[in-house]
Amino acid sequence: MQQHIAYSLEEAIKAVQFLQRPSSIDFIEQVAHEISDCFIRGGKLLIAGNGGSLCDAMHFAEELTAYFRDKRRALPAISISDVGHMSCTANDVGYEKVFSRAIEALGKKEDIFIGLTTSGNSQNIIEAVATSKSMGLKTVAFLGKDGGKLKGKCDFELVVEGFRYADRIQEAHMSAIHIIIEMVEKKLFS
Repeated sequence: MQQHIAYSLEEAIKAVQFLQRPSSIDFIEQVAHEISDCFIRGGKLLIAGNGGSLCDAMHFAEELTAYFRDKRRALPAISISDVGHMSCTANDVGYEKVFSRAIEALGKKEDIFIGLTTSGNSQNIIEAVATSKSMGLKTVAFLGKDGGKLKGKCDFELVVEGFRYADRIQEAHMSAIHIIIEMVEKKLFS
């Protein structure tokens, strides 16, 4: 058992160390600047994911609307997670439309759409990116494995490669999200 725990800890460390790559650092820096500029121009974040990635989207949004490290004004971020909207849309037109319909309803050109999908193949995230682009929103993707069908489709993307399971990819995603929020707070409130 301890051997397996030690192996899992090594894998978790490798996932976070993935963020030390120059391309990952560039992504974090660029996205932090883009989000800060979005808030300065009066925009908001619309964030989506499925399963654990939806939980990460909710975590991302609440760190901005509530507090992260320091007391500051609330920042506008919405996790697309309203069960009424999602169940109605899924029932009426299909689950692949749950996020794109929300963007259609809530999005404006000053906003940023952020999609989290460890496979890069979640059809509802792919459609949300297409809708966001058609409406003039900037797009950010947190991806895993080989980036899937979404690779190369967003303005900014992080592809956490080399991990078989979603949990390790999500650990790297959440570390990157926390650092992005930290940098946004430094830029806006320091």
